[in-house]
Amino acid sequence: MINPFAHIHPEAKIGKDVRIDPFVVIDSGVEIGEGTHIMSHAVIMKNTIVGKFCNIFPSAVLGAIPQDLKFDGENTFVEIGNHTTIREFVTVNRGTKDKWKTVVGSHCLLMAYSHIAHDCILGDHVIIANSVQLAGHVEIGDHAIIGGMAAAIQFSKIGAHTYIAGGTEVIKDVPPYIKAGRSPLSYVGVNSVGLQRRGFTTEKINSILEIYRNIYMRGLNITQATLFIEKELPDSEEKREILQFIKDSKRGILKVSSKENMDEN
Repeated sequence: MINPFAHIHPEAKIGKDVRIDPFVVIDSGVEIGEGTHIMSHAVIMKNTIVGKFCNIFPSAVLGAIPQDLKFDGENTFVEIGNHTTIREFVTVNRGTKDKWKTVVGSHCLLMAYSHIAHDCILGDHVIIANSVQLAGHVEIGDHAIIGGMAAAIQFSKIGAHTYIAGGTEVIKDVPPYIKAGRSPLSYVGVNSVGLQRRGFTTEKINSILEIYRNIYMRGLNITQATLFIEKELPDSEEKREILQFIKDSKRGILKVSSKENMDEN
């Protein structure tokens, strides 16, 4: 159902069973997937593609041009996956010629007042809590959870299945499967509870714990630790993912907290 008080550009593509409430503004080049609900005063700007069965709450703004002085009007996009919820006053900016698009995956939750800047790439099942601020070019893996009022600087990478505490600043890359907290942001253990909830076996969780013990608890530098893990620990998908993440990191991964008695569970 489309309310007559909504403004929809004639070139926008609106899917089946889409609900559009009063005072919504939808620009040209916008595509809205089947079953999506767009609530009052949301603004969906040029070149935004919203998937199926999403919920866009009041005053969210999707597809505004990047807050980047290098942006020169290039024809870039925002892509939102299926079954994603975008709460009040969230802003998601278009990409630049770096990646040409900003992407939010499927089954994500972006809580109120969070900001997703240009060229960010978010995987599926990502939760961004209230007032989280992502600078440009940030990449976040599947099932990551970012606590409220956290911030990530440009080009940060956050691995899959991570949990980042609220009110923190991501200035180093955060490898997969871990919990990160404190200031400066540090490794504080493996995200065991999250992994259990997502069906990881005890054996897999223990193998991830062993990998991170070698990275953070044995007094080895990163080169020594990764060489040991590669040669001495059993092969697994998780091991390959962690080592590849570290290899690809240009900023370097975060360090272990200096505080003692960290909880690895």
